Amino acid sequence: MVLKSETGVAAVVGVGAGLGAALALRFASGYKVALIARTAEIIQKTADQIRSGGGIALPLQSDTTIESQIASAHQRIRSELGPIDVLIYNGGRRPVGRLMETTPEVFEQTWRLHTLGAFLWAREVVPEMLSRGGGSILITGATAGSRPWPTSAAFAPAKFAVRGLAEVMARDLHPQGIHVTYVNVDGGIDMPLLRNARPEAQDEDLLKPPAIADAFWYLAHQDRSAWSNILDLRPFKEKF
Repeated sequence: MVLKSETGVAAVVGVGAGLGAALALRFASGYKVALIARTAEIIQKTADQIRSGGGIALPLQSDTTIESQIASAHQRIRSELGPIDVLIYNGGRRPVGRLMETTPEVFEQTWRLHTLGAFLWAREVVPEMLSRGGGSILITGATAGSRPWPTSAAFAPAKFAVRGLAEVMARDLHPQGIHVTYVNVDGGIDMPLLRNARPEAQDEDLLKPPAIADAFWYLAHQDRSAWSNILDLRPFKEKF
């Protein structure tokens, strides 16, 4: 793909080596992109890839659970790239554990990353979107947010909560011109960590990160007469 940044700004919060990087690369075809994560390695590597293709990228280290760091990151995006048109919240922490295997600390940390972080970032960008009468907020969901496994004692409640937040925001903000969508990624994402855990998996069993990113792009550019507030994505073979 030839990367070409234009006038809009997209912020991808939670850029890892899989879906987050794919989202940043996809949106770099039409936006200046801010890449936000707690660690520098992946955001710097992906930003370099965007820049090498002629795009504009701003890598930012920021903890999505700390309000002051979010405010600081948002201010840098506004001053260096401009106001955010598309916010993609892609929380990625996925602890595995049943009820008695999950500590209160892990439970709270998981909720803070997936739900509180989305809440705080939305509160940062919504006022400016309202003043312009437009914008998109896209939130990555998971199977655990609707059909959890018994080993998702921390992850599932966090995803249920952020799905509820997305639905509340959609009802509140759609009539005011801001498009909010919860994207239920129902299946395993094709990345090295999952490949190592499921060596028997075939290509067609897994969701490809660029294909998921294409769906996010589609959502960000839906006509106002036909907005989605929830979109399910799954491999054609996935049972549901």
